[in-house]
Amino acid sequence: MTGHHPQTRAVHPPVIYPAGSRPIGVPIYQGHLFSFEAADGLAAAFQGPDEAFMYARMGNPTVRSLEQAVTELEGGAGTLATASGMGAVNAVLMGLLRAGDHVIAQTALYGGTYALFQGLADRWGVEVTYIPGDDPAEVRDAIRPATRLLYLETIANPTTHVTDLPAFTAAVRGTDVLTVVDNTFAPLLCKPIDHGVDIVVHSTTKYLGGHGDVIGGAAVFADPDLHRRIWSHALELGSVADPFAAWLTVRGLATMPMRVARQSASALDLAGRLAAHPSVSRVHYPGLSDHPQHEVARRMLPDGSGGVLAFELVGGRDAGGAFSEAVRLIGLGPSLGAVMSLVMHPASTSHRQMDAASLAAAGIGEGTVRLSIGLEEPDDLWADIEQALAKAG
Repeated sequence: MTGHHPQTRAVHPPVIYPAGSRPIGVPIYQGHLFSFEAADGLAAAFQGPDEAFMYARMGNPTVRSLEQAVTELEGGAGTLATASGMGAVNAVLMGLLRAGDHVIAQTALYGGTYALFQGLADRWGVEVTYIPGDDPAEVRDAIRPATRLLYLETIANPTTHVTDLPAFTAAVRGTDVLTVVDNTFAPLLCKPIDHGVDIVVHSTTKYLGGHGDVIGGAAVFADPDLHRRIWSHALELGSVADPFAAWLTVRGLATMPMRVARQSASALDLAGRLAAHPSVSRVHYPGLSDHPQHEVARRMLPDGSGGVLAFELVGGRDAGGAFSEAVRLIGLGPSLGAVMSLVMHPASTSHRQMDAASLAAAGIGEGTVRLSIGLEEPDDLWADIEQALAKAG
């Protein structure tokens, strides 16, 4: 930029466009603005999620790389990447529901989703009917003229209840009810859209990112028009993903197949050891033959049952808290799906919004402990679990 004053040149440094080569990985496009040669190009950029980049809240090359990768992963028609998993859930629910609408949801839900449904009920009068999620007849019996959504989780948090997605989507086929499934616990292991699901949500913080260093979410749509509809709402909600977080998540995707396979195998090993321990009254893991949905899991999750398990301690709430504080190698923390193992006591943390009756209805005990298995050697994890069980009494 010759012929301009130094201050002007400082404001307009040269922008390098690669020529003759290309980057091996996805670059980080941290800038939030893009300029155009013509006014009609700028006008067109406002029209949808697949138009030219213009303003980062509406689209960013790094974020779009993540969205396209997740779309292919889930077999969808389009993806909305968000700043968190709850950002994805909020974008979908608030973009689809109006005052007076009715939702059918399974009883065992992530605590944040349950709290969101409570808020929608209090503020908008959205009514939610909770069902166990064992029999599709529960859905058919609950449908009303005002029913808009069926909300499920592939593997429920923290009970590891497995939903028979083909049977449940068939229960609403031919109606105007959309099916939303949280697939956070089962990326690669299950593709809900293949089973008739309309929208899949993820906390990409978990297995997709996989390293405990990023927060993010995604909503994947089977229908491009539905994708565009929620994208438009998300622009106003402001829940879009940040480019650096998207870049970290894209990086994590590369190792996800190996991580998920290893975590599933280790979780099955440790679930079997816990089931034989006298301090444990019950283990929740779909890979165990005594799990209530084991046969469903064999169909829905043929390549592994995931890296999360839960177990009930004989000593109840006090034992659950004591165990969580006694682990040393395993971290006491609220997330899951990362390379390091984590433990949590749901009744006092993630599901603290639920009273005793709601916890019981969701199948969560006072002494339920959730374990997210990482990439450590299973024998080392078991040694830590064993000493913590002894201290928990």
